[in-house]
Amino acid sequence: MTSPEDVIARTVEYVRSSLADAEAGHDWWHIERVWKTAVKIAGTLPAADMLVVQLAALLHDIADSKFHDGDEEIGPKVAVGFMKSIDIQSDVVFHVEQIIRNMSFKNSLAEVLFSSLELQIVQDADRLDAIGAIGIARAFTYGGYKNRKLYDPEIAPNLNMSKDEYKKSENPTINHFYEKLLLLKDKMNTPFGKELAAQRHAFMVSYLDQFYAEWNAEA
Repeated sequence: MTSPEDVIARTVEYVRSSLADAEAGHDWWHIERVWKTAVKIAGTLPAADMLVVQLAALLHDIADSKFHDGDEEIGPKVAVGFMKSIDIQSDVVFHVEQIIRNMSFKNSLAEVLFSSLELQIVQDADRLDAIGAIGIARAFTYGGYKNRKLYDPEIAPNLNMSKDEYKKSENPTINHFYEKLLLLKDKMNTPFGKELAAQRHAFMVSYLDQFYAEWNAEA
């Protein structure tokens, strides 16, 4: 029987290879950060299944719908195909698939029908990578990738978007702070996740203060 360590090693190799040319905010380094953070969070919660946590963290963006014409089935399908190819037991495959299907912010804007401790852990780890200094860098990287405006004072943030509106939004990157990033602190699931999120949230607030001061030639 394949050991958990070998399963993770093979998964790391597969993900690194698959995302070698990915957009910088959703590349292997994003995956690695989420993986390491998820392991840290899981370490504070003894009931967590570490294999499920690690597999879900490693495979959660293996085929992000944003880069596949909005197809939300391709990510779970690719992840399941890989896990079956290395003979991971079916209950673990199912659990990881459900985490991938249900962990994203956009899915929280619709009805979520699955929950588990492991989902909460990986979701926190992924959301932590969307805020703070790294989160700011990732937001502007993706905005540049999509050729979006940095900021337009005449375009107000949409604070009540549906899932479909969120997926189709082309708003300036600064709006994304109000439409998602600043909301994540209060959506964290775990005590350790909440602790880290508070620090990163405060950094984003400070950054926005400086951004507006510079934008308005006040600093």
